[in-house]
Parts: sequence; C-alpha cells; structure tokens
Amino acid sequence: MQLSICSFVQAALLAIGVTILSHTPEAIAAEKVTLKYKVFRESVSVPQLTAFAQTGEISQSLRFYLDATRQNPEDVRQVLNRPIDVNVVTLDRTLNSRIGELLLDQVGQAIHPPVAEVNRQALRSALVLSAQSDNQVSLIEVLQNYPTAEVEVEGDRLVQAYRQLSALNGRLRNVAEELIRRL
Repeated sequence: MQLSICSFVQAALLAIGVTILSHTPEAIAAEKVTLKYKVFRESVSVPQLTAFAQTGEISQSLRFYLDATRQNPEDVRQVLNRPIDVNVVTLDRTLNSRIGELLLDQVGQAIHPPVAEVNRQALRSALVLSAQSDNQVSLIEVLQNYPTAEVEVEGDRLVQAYRQLSALNGRLRNVAEELIRRL
C-alpha cells in the first residue's frame, strides 16, 4: 500500500511539474536542428523536420542533407517516428540516478545543444516531456521538446542513439524492480 501511495504522489508531483514547465510562456523549445554527418552540416527548422516526420514532405535544406549524406529518407523517417514505450515516472527517476546520467551522456553524444554544459539537463527534460502525454518517446518528440533554441544531431550516431533509447525500456524495468526490492 505504501508503494502505491508513494508512486501516486511522485506521479502527481511529476505531472504537475511537467505541466507547469510545458505551459510557461517563457519556455524555450528547439527552433532549429543542425544535422551533422562527417563533414556535412545542415540546419533545418523543427517545423520542417516535423513535417518531414509526419508527412514525408522534404524541405530543400533537408533534401540537400539527405542527398549529400546518401541517407534514405524513409529510413530516417522511421527512426524519427519509431516510438519507445516508457513509464514517465520511472523514466524521471532513472534519469536522475547515476545510471541515468550515464545513459544521458551516451545519448547526448548524438543529440546535444551547441553548448555542452547543459546537455544532461536539456536531454533529461526533453525525454520526460516527450513521455508525459502517452508514456512513449520518439526522436522527433525529443527534438521538438528540446529546451534550447538549437539542438545538434550527429547523423552518424543517430541510429546508435535510438538503440540506446530503446534499451532504456529494459533498463527502466530493471531499475524499477531494484527500487521496489529496496523499499
């Protein structure tokens, strides 16, 4: 009984905090994504990348990047849209632990702000905000919810980042089981 009440209180506090953060008029959300792949570098707006992820519509700058890097647009769309199931409360707890910090550092090698000092906090926030409404995270949601005006994506590490986020689901279950055992 204590565990369910504790979980409920934590879930409620997390929901209130995320709701406040997501409804603050001054909240910053990524406006531009800089796609980097080896020597290629191209900036696209988040709305352009979102339109591509949702409809397949490719802007001129995104087309240039995909052509220059020989990326299949459908493969990129699949990676951007593929959901990863997570529990938002467990996700938040895990990302605020040592294991979570290591995961954030690994994923942060592929998705990061131009200024590295805020990487962990920004990525943590983007992941939790992405999971808030449906207990799922996708890369396009992470980019949409990234709390800096610009976010950089290392194209050659993007699939690796997706795999790390996918593995997060299993890690979260393991951490949750360990937390339950300790209580």
